Amino acid sequence: MTPLGNTKQCYGIVAMTLHWAMAGLLAGLVVLGLYMAQLPDVGFDQTKIRLVLLHKELGILALMLVVLRLAWRLGSALPRLVAGLPEWQQVTARFVHLCLYALMLAQPVTGWVMSSAAGIPVSFFGLFYLPDMVRYDEYLFRFLLALHQWLGYTLTLLVALHVGAALEHHFVLRDETLRKMLPARAGAGGLSSHGRARTPPLPSAPSR
Repeated sequence: MTPLGNTKQCYGIVAMTLHWAMAGLLAGLVVLGLYMAQLPDVGFDQTKIRLVLLHKELGILALMLVVLRLAWRLGSALPRLVAGLPEWQQVTARFVHLCLYALMLAQPVTGWVMSSAAGIPVSFFGLFYLPDMVRYDEYLFRFLLALHQWLGYTLTLLVALHVGAALEHHFVLRDETLRKMLPARAGAGGLSSHGRARTPPLPSAPSR
């Protein structure tokens, strides 16, 4: 049975849930954002307005989840890296994870400020409205719109790099990196799903 909290061998159910919830939410936001960008800007087009409002609400949900995930990460132990991982890969993994966290925070915040600069309040699924971060400012709005888009492209690139690295570890290197974030691994005992003894871990690892 998967433990609630993290262990030295794998992530706990809370970390797994937050990780995969964020993964699904970010994928949805990226697809929705790219689709909206292709729609013509025709003023009061109802479809685009509904999609923009949904994008904002999901973005605030993502902000809440990443704050919760950061809080859990800071208060929890981290599973160790697999042995034999080159130092440059360890440094790269930590750097990519730090960048991912920074972007997951920056994206919804820039969207929130951008909406405030446009004079449009942000609603959280109709339950309440978020306070305006800045006053109406058309120049600031256009600057933040461009920044929000480029941050989105950068986040998409880093997520693709993160996913590619995880798949390489799983299918090419065949180590425990991805399985540490899968519930089935917690009950696997001392062997991996391929029946081999687990490789002794390194002392620290970045959060996934």
